[in-house]
Order: sequence, then structure tokens, then C-alpha cells
Amino acid sequence: MSSKSAPPPLPEPLGVPVADSHTHLDMQEGTVEESLARAAAVGVTTVVQVGCDIKGSRWAAETAAAHDSVHAAVALHPNEAPRIVLGDPEGWSRQGAREAGGDSALDDALGEIDRLAALPQVRAVGETGLDYFRTGPEGMAAQERSFRAHIEIAKRHDKALVIHDRDAHADVLRILAEEGAPERTVFHCYSGDAEMAEVCAAAGYFMSFAGNVTFKNAQPLRDALAAAPRELVLVETDAPFLTPAPYRGRPNAPYLIPVTLRAMAAVKGLDEDTLAAAVSANTAEAFGY
Repeated sequence: MSSKSAPPPLPEPLGVPVADSHTHLDMQEGTVEESLARAAAVGVTTVVQVGCDIKGSRWAAETAAAHDSVHAAVALHPNEAPRIVLGDPEGWSRQGAREAGGDSALDDALGEIDRLAALPQVRAVGETGLDYFRTGPEGMAAQERSFRAHIEIAKRHDKALVIHDRDAHADVLRILAEEGAPERTVFHCYSGDAEMAEVCAAAGYFMSFAGNVTFKNAQPLRDALAAAPRELVLVETDAPFLTPAPYRGRPNAPYLIPVTLRAMAAVKGLDEDTLAAAVSANTAEAFGY
């Protein structure tokens, strides 16, 4: 295995245990048990497993039911909604090529997310939101309809809402305001600037920071983290994506949370135990466990 594809080494364990607020164990190498054991060994004792489609959301719910340290989030990813409605001839998603299903297929899929959202081990509805990076104008209506439906499902079941916001800050904030955000709303892989962090803070939205906060070119993200109140900050991997520096480009996993948390503590001017304790309490509050 080349060093580029090799998993990074285990970091020094954290003194105060924390949660990975957003991970995709189903896209990572090895078993769930191996992944959880490695994470626990460095003080990452809880993970939120996030679904992006029907199959992944069912798997998240099953995995959370089987493991006390795993909580589930269920949703149709913003890029999944247009694929259901308009079809996916290229087979971009893990389902392979799909025919267009129209609005009725989206309704059916949302019905299944609604069913899963009622389960006690499912702590959140997400990741949902808007993604203008991967979906073009033709998919925006399906994305927005799906996002509004997920907000309604989260509120009805009193679950957290986990937001995926890519190149769509203004519209995401507008739709949350129009629909009325759930009591607990999390911006996963927060990607806004410091000004948006102040808007989110005023609304009481949690901001979860991933490994990209460590990237050289990510100063605006570090400025946002500096502006975000300590009581609204979470940490995540989004693994297998967004591996923190100096391991960028190699496979990410929950056990690498300490690398990101230490970088965040430096940005916030806090010692790592203080930030870890805050993040741990914030994540439990956000996801209601």
C-alpha cells in the first residue's frame, strides 16, 4: 500500500472523550466494530452515522440499533432528490443508473425517511439541504422540495436537522427561516464565512467543523470557527472524506477526530480538554442523547 492510500496512524488519545458528529461508516474500509474500537482507543466514544439515500438510511438505523455508541441520521442527500425525480443515467450514485421516477418516487422515498425518523435510535434527519455544486438548475426544484419535507419530518418527530450546504448559503438560510427551523439544527461540514457564523449563532444553529478547517487555504473557515460561540461548535470527520492535514488525500475515519479537534482548539485559543468537554456536551445536546 502506498503511503498515499495507507490509513494515517492513530493520533495521541484525547484526555476528554468526544463524538464524531458526522461519519459514513458504510463507505469506509473494515468492519463497524474495528472502526468503533479504533475511535474509542483515542477518545472518540460516540459517532453519528449519516444516511444519504434510502439504503444508507436503513443501514444507519440498523447499525445504531446494534451499537450503543452509534446514533443514526436518516435522509435523502440533496443530490439524491434530483436523481430520484429526474433519473440518473450516468449512475453517479451508489445505486447505479436509474430511470426518472418523477415527484411520486420522491414522495415514496420521503415516506420511508419519515418512517425511519420515528425510530428511537435515529437522532436526526439529515443530511439534507441544498447543493449547487453538483446539481444544476434543472435539479433545484426537487432539491428544495426535498429539503422542505425533511425540515417538516424533523420537527414532527422532534429530531435534530443535519444540513448539507454547498455553495447555497443564502438559500439554505432563507428556507430555514421560511419553514421555521427545528429546535436543534446542525450545519454539517460548516462552509460559511465568519459573517454567516454570526447569523447561525444568532439563530442558535450548531456549526460542525470537519478536517478541511486544517487545510492551508481554509483561513476563512478558521475565521468562522473563531467567530462561532463555543457552545455551538461540533467536530466531525465526514469520513471517508475531508481527511485533516497532514493526511489530506488519505482515507479518513472517526479515529482522526483528535487531529481536527487539536487544530480547532488552537484556532479558538483554548486548551484541548476545554474544547473537547464543550464539543462533547454540545453534540449530546444537538442530537438529544
